[in-house]
Amino acid sequence: MSRVGKSPIVIPDKTRVEITLPTVTVTGPKGTLSREIHPEIKAAVEDNQIVVDRPSDAKRHRALHGLTRALLNNMVVGVTEGYKIELEVVGIGYRVEQRGKSTIFYLGYSHPVVFAAPDGVSVTSLPKENKVVVEGIDKELVGQCAAKIRSFRKPEPYKGKGIRYVGEHVRSKAGKTAGA
Repeated sequence: MSRVGKSPIVIPDKTRVEITLPTVTVTGPKGTLSREIHPEIKAAVEDNQIVVDRPSDAKRHRALHGLTRALLNNMVVGVTEGYKIELEVVGIGYRVEQRGKSTIFYLGYSHPVVFAAPDGVSVTSLPKENKVVVEGIDKELVGQCAAKIRSFRKPEPYKGKGIRYVGEHVRSKAGKTAGA
Protein backbone atom coordinates (compact mmCIF):
# COMPACT_ATOMS: atom_id res chain seq x y z
CA MET A 1 0.00 0.00 0.00
CA SER A 2 1.25 3.47 -0.79
CA ARG A 3 2.14 5.38 2.35
CA VAL A 4 0.97 8.65 0.86
CA GLY A 5 -2.04 7.24 -0.98
CA LYS A 6 -3.55 5.28 1.90
CA SER A 7 -4.00 8.23 4.27
CA PRO A 8 -7.35 9.99 3.79
CA ILE A 9 -7.66 13.74 3.18
CA VAL A 10 -9.69 15.53 5.83
CA ILE A 11 -12.12 18.04 4.33
CA PRO A 12 -12.16 21.24 6.46
CA ASP A 13 -15.30 23.21 7.29
CA LYS A 14 -16.54 25.59 4.57
CA THR A 15 -14.96 23.35 1.91
CA ARG A 16 -17.03 21.33 -0.55
CA VAL A 17 -15.77 18.45 -2.72
CA GLU A 18 -17.64 17.15 -5.77
CA ILE A 19 -16.40 13.97 -7.43
CA THR A 20 -17.81 13.06 -10.84
CA LEU A 21 -15.07 10.78 -12.11
CA PRO A 22 -12.71 11.57 -13.71
CA THR A 23 -13.21 15.20 -12.59
CA VAL A 24 -12.78 16.36 -8.99
CA THR A 25 -13.90 19.89 -8.03
CA VAL A 26 -12.96 21.46 -4.71
CA THR A 27 -14.63 24.69 -3.57
CA GLY A 28 -13.49 26.65 -0.52
CA PRO A 29 -13.30 30.15 0.94
CA LYS A 30 -10.47 31.20 -1.41
CA GLY A 31 -11.91 29.84 -4.66
CA THR A 32 -12.57 26.76 -6.77
CA LEU A 33 -10.14 24.27 -8.30
CA SER A 34 -10.96 21.46 -10.70
CA ARG A 35 -8.77 18.62 -11.97
CA GLU A 36 -9.15 15.43 -13.94
CA ILE A 37 -7.64 12.38 -12.25
CA HIS A 38 -6.48 9.19 -13.97
CA PRO A 39 -9.51 7.05 -14.92
CA GLU A 40 -8.10 3.92 -13.24
CA ILE A 41 -7.80 5.63 -9.83
CA LYS A 42 -11.00 5.98 -7.82
CA ALA A 43 -11.73 8.78 -5.33
CA ALA A 44 -14.74 9.03 -3.02
CA VAL A 45 -15.97 11.19 -0.15
CA GLU A 46 -16.59 9.16 3.03
CA ASP A 47 -17.23 10.64 6.50
CA ASN A 48 -16.02 14.14 5.56
CA GLN A 49 -12.80 12.68 4.11
CA ILE A 50 -11.53 12.01 0.60
CA VAL A 51 -10.40 8.41 0.15
CA VAL A 52 -8.30 7.44 -2.88
CA ASP A 53 -8.24 3.81 -4.04
CA ARG A 54 -6.34 1.89 -6.74
CA PRO A 55 -7.33 -1.21 -8.72
CA SER A 56 -4.18 -3.31 -8.19
CA ASP A 57 -0.69 -3.38 -6.69
CA ALA A 58 1.03 -2.87 -10.03
CA LYS A 59 3.91 -0.40 -9.88
CA ARG A 60 2.09 2.04 -12.17
CA HIS A 61 -1.05 1.98 -10.02
CA ARG A 62 0.96 2.47 -6.82
CA ALA A 63 2.64 5.54 -8.34
CA LEU A 64 -0.66 6.99 -9.56
CA HIS A 65 -2.26 6.30 -6.16
CA GLY A 66 0.21 8.48 -4.23
CA LEU A 67 0.28 11.14 -6.94
CA THR A 68 -3.49 11.48 -7.08
CA ARG A 69 -3.80 11.71 -3.30
CA ALA A 70 -1.08 14.40 -3.15
CA LEU A 71 -2.71 16.42 -5.95
CA LEU A 72 -6.12 16.29 -4.26
CA ASN A 73 -4.58 17.30 -0.93
CA ASN A 74 -2.87 20.28 -2.64
CA MET A 75 -6.26 21.32 -4.02
CA VAL A 76 -7.92 21.17 -0.57
CA VAL A 77 -5.09 23.12 1.09
CA GLY A 78 -5.09 25.66 -1.76
CA VAL A 79 -8.77 26.56 -1.53
CA THR A 80 -8.68 26.79 2.29
CA GLU A 81 -5.28 28.40 3.04
CA GLY A 82 -3.68 29.23 -0.31
CA TYR A 83 0.00 29.11 -1.27
CA LYS A 84 2.63 31.82 -1.01
CA ILE A 85 6.25 31.95 -2.22
CA GLU A 86 8.57 34.86 -1.44
CA LEU A 87 11.53 35.81 -3.62
CA GLU A 88 14.22 38.38 -2.92
CA VAL A 89 16.17 40.45 -5.44
CA VAL A 90 19.84 40.78 -4.46
CA GLY A 91 22.31 43.04 -6.24
CA ILE A 92 23.35 46.65 -6.52
CA GLY A 93 20.99 48.46 -8.88
CA TYR A 94 18.58 45.52 -9.06
CA ARG A 95 15.04 46.57 -8.21
CA VAL A 96 11.40 45.68 -8.66
CA GLU A 97 8.35 47.85 -9.22
CA GLN A 98 4.65 47.19 -9.67
CA ARG A 99 2.63 48.81 -12.46
CA GLY A 100 -0.97 47.70 -12.51
CA LYS A 101 -1.10 43.94 -12.97
CA SER A 102 2.45 43.68 -14.31
CA THR A 103 5.68 43.57 -12.34
CA ILE A 104 8.79 45.21 -13.78
CA PHE A 105 12.25 43.91 -12.92
CA TYR A 106 15.42 45.96 -13.41
CA LEU A 107 18.16 43.30 -13.32
CA GLY A 108 21.19 44.80 -15.03
CA TYR A 109 20.06 44.03 -18.55
CA SER A 110 19.81 46.70 -21.24
CA HIS A 111 16.04 46.56 -20.86
CA PRO A 112 13.59 46.03 -18.00
CA VAL A 113 11.92 42.61 -17.75
CA VAL A 114 8.11 42.84 -17.61
CA PHE A 115 6.18 39.96 -16.03
CA ALA A 116 2.38 39.75 -16.27
CA ALA A 117 0.96 37.26 -13.77
CA PRO A 118 -1.45 34.65 -15.15
CA ASP A 119 -5.04 34.40 -13.92
CA GLY A 120 -5.28 32.83 -10.47
CA VAL A 121 -1.91 34.16 -9.28
CA SER A 122 -1.13 37.53 -7.73
CA VAL A 123 2.40 38.90 -7.83
CA THR A 124 3.11 41.81 -5.52
CA SER A 125 6.39 43.60 -5.06
CA LEU A 126 7.74 45.12 -1.87
CA PRO A 127 10.19 47.69 -3.33
CA LYS A 128 11.59 48.83 0.05
CA GLU A 129 12.72 45.28 0.87
CA ASN A 130 13.41 44.27 -2.76
CA LYS A 131 11.05 41.29 -2.37
CA VAL A 132 8.41 39.73 -4.57
CA VAL A 133 5.48 37.72 -3.17
CA VAL A 134 3.71 35.18 -5.41
CA GLU A 135 0.32 34.04 -4.05
CA GLY A 136 -2.52 31.86 -5.30
CA ILE A 137 -4.64 28.78 -4.68
CA ASP A 138 -3.08 26.47 -7.29
CA LYS A 139 0.23 25.11 -5.96
CA GLU A 140 1.53 24.19 -9.43
CA LEU A 141 0.79 27.61 -10.89
CA VAL A 142 2.31 29.49 -7.93
CA GLY A 143 5.48 27.39 -8.11
CA GLN A 144 5.69 27.79 -11.87
CA CYS A 145 5.38 31.60 -11.65
CA ALA A 146 8.01 31.78 -8.90
CA ALA A 147 10.38 29.62 -10.96
CA LYS A 148 9.78 31.81 -14.03
CA ILE A 149 10.56 34.97 -12.07
CA ARG A 150 13.70 33.36 -10.61
CA SER A 151 14.82 32.41 -14.13
CA PHE A 152 15.03 36.09 -15.15
CA ARG A 153 18.34 36.32 -13.24
CA LYS A 154 19.36 33.20 -11.32
CA PRO A 155 21.70 33.78 -8.37
CA GLU A 156 25.29 33.64 -9.54
CA PRO A 157 27.87 31.86 -7.37
CA TYR A 158 30.56 34.58 -7.16
CA LYS A 159 28.76 37.60 -5.69
CA GLY A 160 25.34 36.02 -5.05
CA LYS A 161 23.53 38.58 -7.22
CA GLY A 162 20.19 37.62 -8.74
CA ILE A 163 16.70 36.53 -7.74
CA ARG A 164 16.44 33.82 -5.09
CA TYR A 165 13.83 32.26 -2.88
CA VAL A 166 13.72 33.70 0.65
CA GLY A 167 15.87 31.42 2.79
CA GLU A 168 17.66 29.86 -0.20
CA HIS A 169 21.37 29.39 0.41
CA VAL A 170 23.61 30.18 -2.56
CA ARG A 171 26.98 28.43 -2.40
CA SER A 172 29.76 30.88 -3.09
CA LYS A 173 32.77 30.06 -5.20
CA ALA A 174 36.21 31.54 -4.76
CA GLY A 175 37.17 33.98 -7.49
CA LYS A 176 40.26 33.73 -9.66
CA THR A 177 43.62 33.88 -7.95
CA ALA A 178 46.70 35.32 -9.61
CA GLY A 179 49.16 32.62 -10.68
CA ALA A 180 52.90 33.06 -10.33
